[in-house]
Amino acid sequence: MENDEIMTGDMLVETVENQLAEGNPIKVKETLMRLMMTGTPREEAIQMIACALSVEVFDVAKNEGSFDLKRYSENLNALPEMPWEFEG
Repeated sequence: MENDEIMTGDMLVETVENQLAEGNPIKVKETLMRLMMTGTPREEAIQMIACALSVEVFDVAKNEGSFDLKRYSENLNALPEMPWEFEG
């Protein structure tokens, strides 16, 4: 994947909104509800979920691998903590 093909922040947010609308993966909706129930504003929660998604998108681009739903779910579970920021 070329650098200009990597998703922008707006594209990530749009993808999260699409995942919510489609209910797939359901973990995205569960995470949004969990974050909002603990007082996180919806917009901020969407941004957090987009960050978790960006980890997957970056890994796919960097390693030419496939999307890892299990790791994406684990990153969603970690929110609002973002432990992947400290890796590498």
